[in-house]
Amino acid sequence: MHYLNISFTHKNATLEIREKLSYPDEESKHKCLTALLQNDAILEIILISTCNRMEVLCNCSDIPSATEHIFNMLSNRSNISIEELEGRADIFDGSSAIHHLFSVTSSLDSMVIGETQIVGQLKDAFRFAYDNQFCGKKLARAMKSAFKCAAKVRSTTEISSKPVSMASVAASKLKSLVHDLEGKKALIIGVGEMSEITAKHLKTAGVNVYIMNRTKHKAEAFAQSCEAEVLDFCELPTAINEFEILYTATSSFSPIITDEIIKSCDFDRYWFDLALPRDIHYSKGENIHLYVIDDLKAIVDENLTFRENASRAAHSIIGREIVDFFEWLNTQDIEPLIKEIYLRAGDAAAQESARAIQSGYIPKEYEKEAKKMCEQVLKRFLHDFTVNMRNETKEPYSDLLSGAIASIIKEKV
Repeated sequence: MHYLNISFTHKNATLEIREKLSYPDEESKHKCLTALLQNDAILEIILISTCNRMEVLCNCSDIPSATEHIFNMLSNRSNISIEELEGRADIFDGSSAIHHLFSVTSSLDSMVIGETQIVGQLKDAFRFAYDNQFCGKKLARAMKSAFKCAAKVRSTTEISSKPVSMASVAASKLKSLVHDLEGKKALIIGVGEMSEITAKHLKTAGVNVYIMNRTKHKAEAFAQSCEAEVLDFCELPTAINEFEILYTATSSFSPIITDEIIKSCDFDRYWFDLALPRDIHYSKGENIHLYVIDDLKAIVDENLTFRENASRAAHSIIGREIVDFFEWLNTQDIEPLIKEIYLRAGDAAAQESARAIQSGYIPKEYEKEAKKMCEQVLKRFLHDFTVNMRNETKEPYSDLLSGAIASIIKEKV
């Protein structure tokens, strides 16, 4: 069994490539996971698809075969050559895959280090894969340990003392552009988590917030929760030319705002496209200041200085948690072997005591005592041996030891 992670993120892939590799809804994710599991080498799999990353995490029996299958499938769907995908992807296997997973979950690999949104996204990805039987106990062990590690990082460092998400970065950017937001009007398109965070920031700044969504009852529920107004989605062509501030974060497969509906205005407009694929396809010069996900990197860099010390402390925690994880994982593998050894020893004690009685070496009335004596002898002999087995799970070659013992006890006693 091997852990394998193939990762495309803001670090190695452009926004355009991440758009082509994204899986924005459950139906597309289900099809992807189903196709990936067609390869016999892939035993369990989880798909992580967010605005800044697309990752495939799997438990596999053959790393080269699994890797080849994953790249073939991604290439066929995205129309990006396998050569380019291989050249861009970060590939992690074994302990490096677990280290990457723990780092991602602890938000050390995020565009905004310390943001907490990634934990929820990973939990959703894991829950979806597990509920649909795409992953089992091997990946579940890794994911649960990753969540435990992330919780420890947040509680013992200051990495999340100032919670930051992509939406809050966008709100911060707006404040740097428009110094007095009190009484301004802003339109938010979409009702997901990004929109919720954006609405909270804008309301705190005194902005009058309007909500628009294809499904109106969702927009109404969202607006009620954040004390905003609702606009019908059909008003989109008019609304985008009336609002000075616009945030959009939908799950649309194609742009909802294009040059065809953008009109000239005599005021500056500040638009933030937080969607992937992008919601806005714009090429005109109509006093529009458009910011997409990658444009917010400058503010991200400002946060890095503050979080540098916390990041170093977090890496130390992750290192210890990875050691603990593999020690625990090896223990999970060794305990069934130890149990099997004792069961075999018990059977041997019963056979030998019965043979001694049958041969007349021990009177029948001492059968119980004879069996107990045999069991005690075997337990005393096995005690130091099994203690050493548990201790050896901390060594780097413990998987070889476990495999050898498993092979031996398969033989008949």
